[in-house]
Amino acid sequence: MAYPDATTTTTAAVFIPELWSDEVIAAYKANLVLAALVTNFNHQGKKGDTLNLPTPARGAALEKAANTIIDPIQSTETDTSIVIDQHWYYARLIEDIVTVQGLDSLRQFYTDDAGYALATKVDSDLHLVGRVLQGGTDDATWDAAVIGSDGSTAYVGTNEAALADPGIRQMIQTLDDANTPQRDRVMVIPPVSKNTLLGLARFTEQAFVGEVGMANSIRNGRLGNIYGTEVFVSTQCPTATGAARIGLLMHKSAFALVTQVDIRMQTQYKQEYLADLMTSDTIYGTGLLRADAGIAFAVVA
Repeated sequence: MAYPDATTTTTAAVFIPELWSDEVIAAYKANLVLAALVTNFNHQGKKGDTLNLPTPARGAALEKAANTIIDPIQSTETDTSIVIDQHWYYARLIEDIVTVQGLDSLRQFYTDDAGYALATKVDSDLHLVGRVLQGGTDDATWDAAVIGSDGSTAYVGTNEAALADPGIRQMIQTLDDANTPQRDRVMVIPPVSKNTLLGLARFTEQAFVGEVGMANSIRNGRLGNIYGTEVFVSTQCPTATGAARIGLLMHKSAFALVTQVDIRMQTQYKQEYLADLMTSDTIYGTGLLRADAGIAFAVVA
């Protein structure tokens, strides 16, 4: 039986707080590029500031000679440490007068902006792990990167070159020579390289790729797959000290992302300010797992 004079969620709507966590999480995930392409470890709810990952060396097969005792393989295994030392947040203090007079779209923008800002930070940190691929040092010179045109010439800070077909094939061979699995390889490029690749007939025209109609890159602008490697475009590709933009060709096992506190949204009413404090934050760590499972390349900005 209905109660005509009951207080309902409609009549008391102004007293019901709105939840924004789902919107922030959705925006965060939508703006992640590299984070979704690397090895992820969920460390939520666990204590500690370092995750140690066993990194055993591969063994070699030995020939068994007749009437001899086998010689077991013995090796001292090592581990890889990922330090969880990154805690980043996004905060807005929204005064009551804004809440009362402003449109709901204002807070919706803030939630979307929070997700974007935190996703950008996570992706940017992961890109910088690429400095130590192929034995490079962890500085802004990207001393182990190659140039995009041929995939083998070392980048020295002034010789960056546009990504080209020979460079892509040479970098693929570099990963092949290191026995890097073909599956789960990706290429992450800056927008300038997408512009370059869309201008190469062998990657776009139907005569080369067999794609017709709306599946063709000339029509839809997507690069999709090149030589069995998925291509992703990211504005977070860093800039080296020599002004070059840095892209990555890598397997997901090259990098690790350890998340201790996933993206979260919290609100608190601050009576002393007569305002709502809205915060989003995350705690994570990034690190290198396999130096030979990826290669950085420098292209003209």
